Amino acid sequence: MQNIFDLFRLDNKVALITGAASGLGAAIATALTQAGASVAVHGNRRAADETAAAINSAGGHAEAFQADLSSTSASEALYTQVKQKFGQVDILVNNAGTIHRNAAEDTLLEDWQQVLQVNLTSVFQLSQFAARDMISRSAPGKIINIASLLSFQGGIRVPAYAASKGGVAQLTKALANEWAPKGIQVNAIAPGYFATSNTEPLRADEVRSRQILERIPAARWGEPQDLAGAALFLSSRASDYVTGTVITVDGGWMGR
Repeated sequence: MQNIFDLFRLDNKVALITGAASGLGAAIATALTQAGASVAVHGNRRAADETAAAINSAGGHAEAFQADLSSTSASEALYTQVKQKFGQVDILVNNAGTIHRNAAEDTLLEDWQQVLQVNLTSVFQLSQFAARDMISRSAPGKIINIASLLSFQGGIRVPAYAASKGGVAQLTKALANEWAPKGIQVNAIAPGYFATSNTEPLRADEVRSRQILERIPAARWGEPQDLAGAALFLSSRASDYVTGTVITVDGGWMGR
């Protein structure tokens, strides 16, 4: 009988994690390497050199890449570079994201378009490149998109972010429907309120921070490593019969 823990091993697998210079992406990359994967860690503004160095110093295998995903041509360039370096991509984690805070009536079209490009369009582009490659190799694969609580809720003063993350949830389901017969599972993780750079303004606002914590049953902000278990599960053979789902990792927020 197969040991259940073997299902979580990622030996000989290659994972591409976008937005892995810090925060959630770096924690996910670290977790996947601990399970045996080699990882391509991407940074949007700068290469994820620190993440790669930390992984390599701990005995893992990581290579750092940089691509500005606000450009429509960056996704293909990034995927091509990773493929040339590693030869294949078995696991894609679409984690890179951006947020623009402003009243809806004052949001500029260029700000809207940039958020949608980074958070949604690049997710589709990279998923498409990965799936084409997996299908051509007749190889199973995993695609994990990082959604948000605002995939379910509207938020305040972040209309483009809410629209993009709602789109991520629906895109996840659409791609899962098409690619499940080809052995590719597509799922999403919706993090709750995590202590990352995106939430610095919220954590610095004493009133808003208190209101958020009062609603979270766990009574704390999430830490990046809190996402590692869900990411590993969805990257591994343990989730081979899980597809088209959005898993919330939110300290109980959505159940409140």
